[in-house]
This record gives sequence, C-alpha cells and structure tokens, in this order.
Amino acid sequence: MSRMQLMPFWYRRLDGEVLLVNQCGDFIFVSEEDFKLIISDNIRQHSELYFRLKDKLLLADENDLELQIALTSNQLRTRKAFLNEFTSLHMIVVTCRCNFKCSYCHASSMDLNSEDRDMTWEVAQKTVEMIFASPSLDIKIEFQGGEPLLNFEIIRDIVDYAEMLNRFAKKNLQFVICTNLTLIDNTMLEYCKAHEIFLSTSLDGSRDVQNANRKPRVGSSDGYTMFIDGLMRARQVLGAGACSPLLTVTRTNLNDLNSVVDEYMRLKFNGVFIRALNPYGYASTNMKALGYSVDEFVSAYKSALNYIIRRNTEGHFFVEYFASLLLKRILTPFPTGFVDLQSPCGNIIGGVIYDYDGNVYASDEGRMLARMGDRKFLLGNVRRDSWQSIFKGSKAQEIVKASCLETLSECSMCAYQMYCGSDPVRYYTESGDFYGRRPSSGACRKTKGILDYIFYLLRRDDDEINSVFWSWLRAQC
Repeated sequence: MSRMQLMPFWYRRLDGEVLLVNQCGDFIFVSEEDFKLIISDNIRQHSELYFRLKDKLLLADENDLELQIALTSNQLRTRKAFLNEFTSLHMIVVTCRCNFKCSYCHASSMDLNSEDRDMTWEVAQKTVEMIFASPSLDIKIEFQGGEPLLNFEIIRDIVDYAEMLNRFAKKNLQFVICTNLTLIDNTMLEYCKAHEIFLSTSLDGSRDVQNANRKPRVGSSDGYTMFIDGLMRARQVLGAGACSPLLTVTRTNLNDLNSVVDEYMRLKFNGVFIRALNPYGYASTNMKALGYSVDEFVSAYKSALNYIIRRNTEGHFFVEYFASLLLKRILTPFPTGFVDLQSPCGNIIGGVIYDYDGNVYASDEGRMLARMGDRKFLLGNVRRDSWQSIFKGSKAQEIVKASCLETLSECSMCAYQMYCGSDPVRYYTESGDFYGRRPSSGACRKTKGILDYIFYLLRRDDDEINSVFWSWLRAQC
C-alpha cells in the first residue's frame, strides 16, 4: 500500500459542509465527517473520498506526487499568466470638466468653466510616448473625465498620434471613451467609427432613478432623455453593441435592482455589472444619503442575481458581469482582465491612469483619492519622469508588494484567496495603510458575501443554474 500525502488547501464552512480549495483553485465540498477524516489523516485508500480528493489535486500517493505537483504548478502558472503582460490598460483624463454633476461622482468633476483642467497637447504627446514604452503587446487607451467629449480635440490628437506610433510598434491597440453620451454628435461618432473606438457609459436605471443622482449642470433637468438620445444616435452609427453601460448602486436603486435589470434588458443590453458605491469624490461627502451597509448590498445583490438567473432560464440571455468574472476564476484556470480580482493587484501591473496635468497614479481610485487631497498613490509625472522611474520606482514596488494576497494577514488563510484580489487604495482609504484590516474591511466582507452565495448556488448543482453560468462563461471566450 503506497503512502498518501495531503496537498496544501484552504477551507471554509458553508451551510453545514466544508469547502476545500487547493493551490490552483480547484474545489470540492465535503461533509463534516469527511473533513474530520482528512485533518486526522484517516482517509481510507481507494475509498470514494480518496478518489474525490485525488481528482481535485488535494491528495497524492508517493508514486504520483511529482505529477500532482506538476499539474498544480501548471494550473497556478495559468492563473498568474496576467503577469506576463505589464500594463496594458492606460486611462487618460483628458479633462476634469463635466456637463453633469452627479451626486456620487467618484472623480469630483468640475464645472464647464474650468478649462485650465483640460489636458494640453504637450502633456498628451508625452503621455502617449510613455504608454508606448510599455512592454505589453496589448494596449488599451481609455479616455476618462470629467466628460471626455468636452475635450474631443485632444482625444482625436491622441488617437492619431498613437496610431502613427503603432505603425512601428505593431501592438494590439484599442480605444475606449467613457462618456455620458449627452454631448456626442455625428462628427464624433463618424470619427469613432473610422478608428474603431468603443464607448462606455453610465446607466443607473429608469428615468426617475437616472435623474435622481445624475443632474446636468445647465439646461434641461431630464438627463435620462439626453442619455437615450445619445445612445440611439451612437447605435445608429456604430451598431447595437458599440456602447456598454456601467451601473452604480446607491440608496436610490438598491432595493429595486430588478427594475434596473428590466431597464437594461428593455434597452437591449446583454448584461449588467452590479457595482457598489465607492467612498471617493462626491460619493464620500454624500454617503449618508446615498450609502448603505455591506449586508444591505449583498442582500440586494443576491436578490438581483436570482432574478437575472430566472430571466435567463426563461430564454433571455443576460449576464451579471461580476458573477461571470468570479465564475471564470472558480470554474476555469484562466485569469481575467479585471484588475480588482488579481494578486498581485492590477494597480500598475494591469493599468494606470494619467491625469490631465501629466501626473500618473497607480489606479483610477488613486487618482480619485488625489482629488480629495491625498496623493499617496502618485507615481510621477510624464513631463519630468522616465518610464523606469514611474513603473519600477520605489512607490510602485511598495504598492505591488503590499498587494499579494499570499502574504497578507487573513487573506493568506482564506479559502477564497484563489478567486479574489487586493486593492491597496481601498485598504488605505479604510485603514490608513496599504495592507488593510480584513475583519473591518467592507470591500472584503462584500466579496466574501457574494462568493459565499455563488458557492451556495454551485453546491445546489441545479441543471438550469449551471446552464446559465456556463453560457456566461462561453460568452467570455
């Protein structure tokens, strides 16, 4: 009889059973009785439990230990493949001005007269040259604001210059404009069409919900109608799938997310990302009116996810994108491009943001924090610093070092380590340091609550639910 050896794993008790997760993200549920056999090293060879554990690389015999280690290493290498690329997402703030003043604006946008907060060509040129110093073969340039269309001329200059440099660099180059769509015209749309520029926008629900927090600075108070007009115009020129919306959950729509889903489906969007309110910008000052507890959000999220699953079983393909990202990490060995679910974090490694003045921040949230007066995540400036000093300097190294879940207290022992990520900016906002404190971290409790529910649904092994989940995963391919 060959000697058996347990492979490393993490565990979490859920609904009377124990979830076991190995070092490459494979998982199984076992009973409390079987868990006692595992931790007491009393597993009977060739029993059902023995084969279940071996199948999930949780147990090895002495004659196949090296093979089990090799298989685990290969899957872990695949999960960390995002590290092979360095900084593919480059966000550019072309203006801080906006024609709206949203009550939860994370970016603390400024009024239309603040033209000194527009990016100049000098800064834009150096920003593009900094971007093309990245070793990544895939480059996505995302224009942000404020409302980027208020400085569309510099967007055009950046796109033209980037395309010129790319004739020699031969990178996979993409462009996205994050816009409220209310200023878009046919000239802009034709340029977007000619240069294959994708549009990202914001939609929080029905007319009343959209107008409650997203208010134009001048003119009509009906921002919803302005949004719909822009959306229809964009679809007419760019096609039905050329514009993707982002939802922000506030107290206004928290308890009516089913109606938000209905609005997204009515407007023929294929999915929604149910995103919680973040404590930056105007949201931080309006948190009393707009905010809610972690438990309230998780409860509302679970209800909305159930509703979305039911609509799918009725024949309507519609994705909840956060659940889809988590499912990809749970059910496949492949990484996602979502920087919030990476270890080390997606800050710097996955993406950075260039402010209108040339300042480079480790993440969009780091830029938002700077608007509030704290430049803790400032890496440098394109006008005076080199790529090497910004992306490999001491500040960048300090941030990345602090973001490895494998070395963080509590995270290093958490069963969800393989599916989660770290956000030093959020931890710093909550606790005052890059490492954070998990027991009091709202971001941590929110992600755990959602993962608990997704594993509950997976444990049910319901054919209809499984079919919905796998349809979402196939859509990511």
